[in-house]
Amino acid sequence: MSNPLKLNYFVRRSSYVVALAAVFGCGGKKPAKAPTPEPTAPLPTAGLAGQRVALTPLELVGAEDTLHLDTLIADRRKTLDKCDSVIMAFLTARAPEVTWVGPAELRHIAHRAPGIVAEPDQLGTPFLRAAGIVDVPDPLRYQLRTLMGLVGGRYVMIPAGLVFRKPAAGLPGADVPGEINAELSIVMIDSRVGKVGFRTVARGQGPDVWTALTRAVKNLTPGVP
Repeated sequence: MSNPLKLNYFVRRSSYVVALAAVFGCGGKKPAKAPTPEPTAPLPTAGLAGQRVALTPLELVGAEDTLHLDTLIADRRKTLDKCDSVIMAFLTARAPEVTWVGPAELRHIAHRAPGIVAEPDQLGTPFLRAAGIVDVPDPLRYQLRTLMGLVGGRYVMIPAGLVFRKPAAGLPGADVPGEINAELSIVMIDSRVGKVGFRTVARGQGPDVWTALTRAVKNLTPGVP
């Protein structure tokens, strides 16, 4: 079956590229450089133009202990809802050629078909963060295919996890007090064949979590102010 996105189900790895230390004749080694994250790959919105694309709710938010974001993490439901709102708002504004069907509408669709469609907040999508996953296993594959049958589309964009970190030593922002990195794992699934067709980690940096997340989502759609 052909893929309108023309991605050939290429999976972009979101792992870090670690620079190897040079080895000298005396046997000593220089300390390894800080890991350099791969750049955020832009969403293939041209291939999605005019289509209805489901945007599932975020189910996982984490933060390094050193950031002291205990309150943010403890109030899980409020935090997840705000993240969903930020992601949906910026995608709608920056990629209007796609008809985004967001978390609120997906919940409404599911509630109109109880027992047929799984709850969008309970799909168990965080495991999709693993870079090696290409084939979506059941029951998630069946659940997404059933959901998209009611949505009226083919592709599902899944925010598989959001992690807040301190910038690593040697990387931009590391010496800025209070600076935070947001890493938003994104996968796009073709629900008809149950495969991951696109994968990236959207990264953003800012003085607080919401600025960092906003910049991460903006990096998914570059070229727009």
